[in-house]
Amino acid sequence: MIVTRVLITLAVVTAAVPRVYALSPVPVRLRAGGRLIAVLVAGVCLALLILAAVATPSPSGLGTHQTLGLQGCQFLRSTGLPCPSCGMTTSFAWFVRGNWIASFYVQPMGFVLALMAAMTFWTATYVAISGKPAYVLLRFIPRRYTVLPLLLFGAAAWGWKIFIHLHGMDGWGM
Repeated sequence: MIVTRVLITLAVVTAAVPRVYALSPVPVRLRAGGRLIAVLVAGVCLALLILAAVATPSPSGLGTHQTLGLQGCQFLRSTGLPCPSCGMTTSFAWFVRGNWIASFYVQPMGFVLALMAAMTFWTATYVAISGKPAYVLLRFIPRRYTVLPLLLFGAAAWGWKIFIHLHGMDGWGM
């Protein structure tokens, strides 16, 4: 009876220990498939950043994507207000040129996404080379600092974009 209670108590305590502390001391390495996925993720992020480097940032703060052969924003054309992604390509283009102030001013969420793309490129490259799984790195970032704050920041960035557009302050002079 006492042995059963001790075993149940140990099972409850073991289940309550966070996974971070319950990981085995043996380092986990990714196999070839996992490393290939990391290489693909790094390649997509690098392609985005190279594409932004090819695009010439529009001094008006909008329409940089049109230099890449894409159509103008239909939401802006229909409503007169910028859509949530208006200015993102311009922001990325300023970001890769090292003008982070212009990148943030033109579209704050674009700056954050460009920064995340650059960080993801380096992280995925590290994962591909070292073979360490991404969750080993990501466990240091608490989840409460990711999705909801990014959504709220994205909404605020859209509000900023609408504000500067309506007040004629959109864009960054060359």
